[in-house]
Amino acid sequence: MSSPLLVTSSPHLRAADTSRRIMLDVILALIPALGVAAWAFGAVVLIPVLCAVAGAIAGEYVMRVLILKRDNRLGDLSAIVTGILLGMNLPPSIPLPLAFLGGALATAFVKELFGGLGMNFMNPAMGARVFLFLAWPSAMTVWTAPVDGIAGPTPLAILKGQEAAGAVLPDLWHLFLGDRGGCLGETSVLALLIGAAYLVARRVIKLDVPLIYIATVGVLTWIFGGKAAFFTGNFAVHLLSGGLILGAFFMATDYATQPVSRMGKVVFALGLGLVTAVIRLATNYPEGVSFAIILMNCLVPMIDRYTVPKAFGASNA
Repeated sequence: MSSPLLVTSSPHLRAADTSRRIMLDVILALIPALGVAAWAFGAVVLIPVLCAVAGAIAGEYVMRVLILKRDNRLGDLSAIVTGILLGMNLPPSIPLPLAFLGGALATAFVKELFGGLGMNFMNPAMGARVFLFLAWPSAMTVWTAPVDGIAGPTPLAILKGQEAAGAVLPDLWHLFLGDRGGCLGETSVLALLIGAAYLVARRVIKLDVPLIYIATVGVLTWIFGGKAAFFTGNFAVHLLSGGLILGAFFMATDYATQPVSRMGKVVFALGLGLVTAVIRLATNYPEGVSFAIILMNCLVPMIDRYTVPKAFGASNA
C-alpha cells in the first residue's frame, strides 16, 4: 500500500532563505558605510554602534527570554541588525548610555513586546531613534564634522537657513563621497549604494519602494523647495543629505513593516516621500526620514486593507 497523502497547512513551497541568512546579508551590506564613517570620523565612533548592538541584544534577551519566557532567538542576528541601524542613525558624539538604552528599547518594546521578528508594527531602529530624539533632543542634534571632529552644521540645516551666515553647503561630489557632518549612516552615499546594490543582487530587497521614495522627495523638493519660485529647489542636496538613502534602502524595505501588495508598496513609498518632503520644507526640523518611516509603518494596516486584492469568493465587508 502506498504512503498516505499528508495534508498540511501552508506554506507548501519553502525558499532556501532563512532569517539568519537575510540578516547576515544586511550586516555585510552595511560594512562599507561603517568603514567610511570610521575613516571619516575615526574608529572611535564605532563604539556607539557597538553599544547600540549590545543594548539591542540585552533588550531582546531580557524581554523575550527572561520576561516573556519564550525561546532564545538571538541566533537569527536580527538584534544585531537593529543595533547597527540604530547606531548608524545616531550622532557620532552620542553619550554611550543613550546608545545602549536606544538599542534595548528597540528590541524589547518595539519588537519583542509585539511578538518578535516579523510581528513588529514599526521599524525598531527608527522607533528607538525617534524616542531618543524626543527625550534627549540636545544630545541627538549635536553634529561633528569629519576628520577634525569639531561641531558643525549638517547640509540640510544649512539649506534650511538654520545656521549662522557664512555657512557653506558642501559640493555635490563631497556629499556623495561623505565629507559632511551628520549621523554615521549619512556619511557616504556611495558606500550606502554599494551596500544596497549587494542587497539587490542577493534578492534581499527590491527597488520599487526605495526608488519611488527617493524620486518623490526629489520631485517635491525641486518644486516646492525654492524660496523665490516653484521649480527652483535644490533637490540634489536633499537627495544626497540626511538619512534618505539609508532609510530608503535599509529601513523602508523592512519586510514586516511595509504593505503586502504591489499597489500598497507604491502608496507606501509615495507617502514616505510626501511626509519627508513636508517635514523638511514646512517645519523647523531639517530632517524627516525617521518620522516619515514610523508614520507610514503605522498606516500599513490601512494601506493593506484597501490595496490587497480580495480572494475569490471573499466578502467585501
